[in-house]
Amino acid sequence: MYEKILEIASRRGFFWPSFEIYGGLSGFITYGNIGTKFKRNIEDLWRTFFIKPQIILEIDDPIINPEKVFSASGHLEHFKEYLVECSVCSNVYRADHLVEEQLKIEHAEALGSEKIISLLKKSRVKCPQCGGALKEPMTLLTMFQMTIGLKGDEIAYGRPETAQGMFLNFRRGFQHAHEKMPFGLAQIGKAVRNEISPRRGIIRLREFTMMELEFFFDPKQETCPWLREVGDEEVNIITEEMEEQNVKTPIKEKIINLSDIGYVKTEWQSYFMGVSKKFLKALGVQDEKQRFRAHLPNERSHYSAQTYDHEILTEAWGWIEVAGHAYRTDYDLKAHQKGSGADFSVLRSDSSRFVPHVIEPSFGLDRLVYVTLECSYRRKKDRNIFALPKRLAPIKISVFPLVSKDGLPEKAGEVYKLLLDSGFPVDYEEGSSIGKMYARADEIGVPIAVTVDYRSMEDETVTLRDRDTWTQVRQKIKLLPKILDQYFKDQITFRELGSNLNIA
Repeated sequence: MYEKILEIASRRGFFWPSFEIYGGLSGFITYGNIGTKFKRNIEDLWRTFFIKPQIILEIDDPIINPEKVFSASGHLEHFKEYLVECSVCSNVYRADHLVEEQLKIEHAEALGSEKIISLLKKSRVKCPQCGGALKEPMTLLTMFQMTIGLKGDEIAYGRPETAQGMFLNFRRGFQHAHEKMPFGLAQIGKAVRNEISPRRGIIRLREFTMMELEFFFDPKQETCPWLREVGDEEVNIITEEMEEQNVKTPIKEKIINLSDIGYVKTEWQSYFMGVSKKFLKALGVQDEKQRFRAHLPNERSHYSAQTYDHEILTEAWGWIEVAGHAYRTDYDLKAHQKGSGADFSVLRSDSSRFVPHVIEPSFGLDRLVYVTLECSYRRKKDRNIFALPKRLAPIKISVFPLVSKDGLPEKAGEVYKLLLDSGFPVDYEEGSSIGKMYARADEIGVPIAVTVDYRSMEDETVTLRDRDTWTQVRQKIKLLPKILDQYFKDQITFRELGSNLNIA
């Protein structure tokens, strides 16, 4: 499945491996025109679910951070992975990845470093490339180090997450939120990690885009007033106790109950898990392909009191993480308060002071790009179709002349300009057979194809074709902007776009 999606994605301009002309470099991808638009649409949908409904402010801060930031945050001490090198071919691998792949152990990272190393030795895991023996494991800081200034006398690192920017700018954010709690800071941006052995293509990259939200609240205010908005959402969940007992079949529970029965420590985290479930559903991920899996203490990041991964079942690799929901308590603000001397405490109405606690929903955007493509992929007859949700489609409408003569291209150009001026993301193509142009539109997920034919020259009407059913209807050109706007706002169905031609 992945290879097919990768082939279409590369051919049609979603994404492809970077540095192709120099042989490529694993862990980096380039988004094309279609992919860039598609990625932005997912970003905008994330904003619709996570930013617009609540008191969330967006920031955009530097990718390069001075060493003192990550010294205070604990990343320099904790952001490390075990690697092993082959004694024969010198290939290098992450220890937990080898345990997962060769011993068929899911989420080996949760076992802890000592158990992973023990398994490598006892099971005599070999190099997957040449079968050679592995050297003694060693640790690697998985952050990119660099220097700042002409003399290179200041050490810096590329950020491995966008989160620290929200903590560093907490006082600014609090001021801009009118000094009222709770509130959140969000950021969509690049992060970099020096992955030991990038794998699974777009799923694990060295440079990637994150969509992160840090929500600050008073730990004494335990009730989330928005919880009922998502309370009826039922989620598949694997709790910490189930993880300890190696129970892999999730239980179903409503979001409204998660905190009351002790599965989730705070209602604020339950709320964002419910929003996450609805967001993934809007991307086209079915309920049965979603689950929340708790981290055991060995797997949790150093800042987390509780973490649930939002995982998606893929055909290519099984369950993969697309988001992490962490309860970071007041760890980060206190760490930077200590490291910088800044005061991050907040005054309550009773004149007591506190350092806010933090809930973090963190999404990997590149993984969501792949998951959305896989969930939307269809085969119909001999055609590939990305049945993308309409709001995510990078191109909403394609305009084609039936043939490239007799004034049809000129008429199609008028229709194209009409739709473009009306604000639709629209594409124009001519010169190929109508079947090939339809096939191309299907492969980039265009919901509606508009065809200008000889009848169009007579009665000012065009044919509209539905991507998913290949049904066609007829409509007057002058009515297209209004009626297509209604369609993309889900106010009418495709069959209400015009008179049915009964063609499939």
